[in-house]
Amino acid sequence: MGKNSKKQTKASRKLGLPAGALVHVGEIKTDPPRISLIEFDTQGLRETRFESIEASRQHQTIHEKLWLNVHGLHDPAVMAEIGRRFGLHPLIQEDILNTQQRPKSDEFADYIYIAARCYEAVQENGRLVSDQVSIVLGRNFLLTFQERATGTFETIRERLRADSSPLRTHGLDYLAYTLLDTLVDRYFVALDRLGEMAEELEERALNQPSTQLLGEINRVKHEAVLLRRAVWPLREVLNTLTRADGTFFSAHTRLYLRDIYDHTVHVLESLESVRDLLADLLDIYLSSVSNRLNAEVRILTVLTTLFMPATLIAGIFGMNFNEMPWLHREDGFVLALGLMGGAATVMAASFWRRNWLKTR
Repeated sequence: MGKNSKKQTKASRKLGLPAGALVHVGEIKTDPPRISLIEFDTQGLRETRFESIEASRQHQTIHEKLWLNVHGLHDPAVMAEIGRRFGLHPLIQEDILNTQQRPKSDEFADYIYIAARCYEAVQENGRLVSDQVSIVLGRNFLLTFQERATGTFETIRERLRADSSPLRTHGLDYLAYTLLDTLVDRYFVALDRLGEMAEELEERALNQPSTQLLGEINRVKHEAVLLRRAVWPLREVLNTLTRADGTFFSAHTRLYLRDIYDHTVHVLESLESVRDLLADLLDIYLSSVSNRLNAEVRILTVLTTLFMPATLIAGIFGMNFNEMPWLHREDGFVLALGLMGGAATVMAASFWRRNWLKTR
């Protein structure tokens, strides 16, 4: 497994190359690429993992439907071999290798290509991370390409392994729908995490504003923007698929796609509420900082005011006069200190009754 921060190719490396050139754009998130194949129909199921391209060339399929999945997109040779075997257009292969794609769909004569993003929350720091997921649906095959193994589709594989699974009886378009539905369900999880972080930040903004908090607010706002960029175009993709002529998605499956479309609308509406809360957090933060500063200035002002009588009395007794009250008395110094303390006490009690000494 390669480090997530390891970069292989920048988008600028594609400058000057012809359209359809196979160049990986993004991060290396798994090394080496892993290829798995699930063949299935109503008669049975077989799973195969390929360690190399050469091993895949010797494989003979025995079931009607194929689901080929690839983890790791940084090897153009693997993409070229898959493109040759399934007749993928070079532009589609180029889009799959570019992990910075905007969610979209492209329909060809023999297959349809769908690009989407998968979101999950990192347990260590709670941040949201996303990976590109490419889906190619053909007449008798389904191809999925993921940047790394996240376990997103593992529950679907478990359902396929069951002998009585409806996924085996339905067409591959229903399996493609199931994959898209799983991705959209992940958006709800990401949305819930954003909402929780926004509420935590709101509580801290009211009680413990700090410069670190301001940075976290901006980070969560950025994650909300990225999530919206993933959901908004996916909604348009699903809307297009539900209105298609049924070449790749049957009328039965398009009803389920319409349900996913409704889910994306729900995500966007909920996301707008979270974004409004995050936008208000900056105002809350500035107000909290201002109120806290005002309270601190008020306390300093009250303390200064409490010492003003002592300063006045000390200044009076410090004048160069031969005759002054208490000047020649043995207890004059104690009386002067008592007068200073008494004046400060009376003022402090007055300030306390007026709630001037409270910070909240």
